[in-house]
Amino acid sequence: MPYKKNKQQAFQAAQQGYEEVQDLYFEIVHDSASYGHQLKHVKNEVNEAYQQIEKALEVASEIQRRQLLQYMDDLQKIVEEVNES
Repeated sequence: MPYKKNKQQAFQAAQQGYEEVQDLYFEIVHDSASYGHQLKHVKNEVNEAYQQIEKALEVASEIQRRQLLQYMDDLQKIVEEVNES
């Protein structure tokens, strides 16, 4: 499993997943006809990002662990906001 081999690769994959969610979330157009589709896409990306973060946490250094946990907190806030929509 590549995540076990390289802490940096695992961290970068998690970071990339997190940034993808951020980008998608901030691009949502609330009054768009495709709003529902956009929300579904964000939810899928959040799930993928969570998986990447969890895998990275298995091998993370202490500094990486703190950042990954912050990513999880931020993603949880996005999930809560999306669910309120």
